[in-house]
Amino acid sequence: MEVIERRSGKIRPQAGLSEKLRQRIATEFQSRWQDEWGGKFVTHGITPGASAVRLDGNDYLGLTEHPDVVQAQLDTLRRGQEFVIQSGVFQLEGSPTSQLQQRFAAWIGKEDGLLCQSGYTANLGLLQVIADAQTPVYLDSLAHMSLWEGARAAGAPSHAFRHNDPEHLSKMARRHGSGIVVVDSVYSTTGALARLTELVDVAEQHQCMILVDESHSLGTHGPGGRGLCAMLGLTDRVHFITASLAKAFAGRAGFFTMPLELRAYLMCHSYPSIFSSCLLPHDLVGLAATLEVVKSSDDARKKLHANTRRMRDAFIALGYPIHQGTEQIISLEAGGEVETLALRDALESHGVFGALFCAPATSRNRAMVRLTLNAALTDAEMAHVEAVAAAIAPRVQPWDWPIARRLRGREA
Repeated sequence: MEVIERRSGKIRPQAGLSEKLRQRIATEFQSRWQDEWGGKFVTHGITPGASAVRLDGNDYLGLTEHPDVVQAQLDTLRRGQEFVIQSGVFQLEGSPTSQLQQRFAAWIGKEDGLLCQSGYTANLGLLQVIADAQTPVYLDSLAHMSLWEGARAAGAPSHAFRHNDPEHLSKMARRHGSGIVVVDSVYSTTGALARLTELVDVAEQHQCMILVDESHSLGTHGPGGRGLCAMLGLTDRVHFITASLAKAFAGRAGFFTMPLELRAYLMCHSYPSIFSSCLLPHDLVGLAATLEVVKSSDDARKKLHANTRRMRDAFIALGYPIHQGTEQIISLEAGGEVETLALRDALESHGVFGALFCAPATSRNRAMVRLTLNAALTDAEMAHVEAVAAAIAPRVQPWDWPIARRLRGREA
């Protein structure tokens, strides 16, 4: 039995794990932990210093600690107004939650919407309701895990179609019938932009509803930051738009749109909405203030896209195979976890910090260091990242990564 030291100085036995669970850990994880990760959790590198360039977050517009948002939250906290913490289903029409939901829905161009505790619960709670055992769900093979879990929670038959491949989606829909098409607008591991117009066309041809997760495009793309659907003129043709508000909105919530006729049914059947607490007052006012900032952030969006073009061009010129994406997420796919850890360590030793992604966020042989750009990066920081990429290239040899070899094979 494991033991723990209490303040009294006495050591008391603690309940241990079952033998079955210990065997599972040993079989499924122990060699990975020791042999590939070196006994240290894979996402934990060195601690960034004051001069580090941080490309491991999702604050695309640089809104963290924006004075308007901070002041709105402080004012709410200082007022100390009476507030009952309760499930979201108890938030009445006309409440601050209800009002903000309507503001978000109107901004996006939809009838109604729902605020959730996270983008994960938004996707889970929505798909749990709109799918069922008789409704096939067609998911892009790189769709976010929360979307797969939503289909699983609904008990729906899930069918993966090849990434960004409308023709393969059409083939699957012909085989299995009308259902729900589920895609990301910008894919979180590669920065690929969805072929959204073609995918919507296919969904309509097969009488499917379509859900678009705009977590990585809401705030950064489209007129006033209203997302890729708005940019392409597809908002009215897309049935559901979901988003994490922890990306460009730099907050702590999720949101999805829905037709007004679905609200009452959803509120009785969406478990995350029923069994999760509502957002707190300072969260609500912070998001409301952020929405106004996002609407007026055209300059930040232009800077973000300019930074994206510059950084992508620099990495491509150095031989890094980043052809799988185009947007502000740059995926450095070194191969397996051992190779990716070496890449992460090389970057961090020069003061550049990305986020290491591995299974279950990726397949075991497709680990990556993800660099996420933002509008607040200075020219000096951009130049430093470019210089580091050049300095480590002979060591990490990106032209020999598996993804680079596959590209050469396709071009041959």
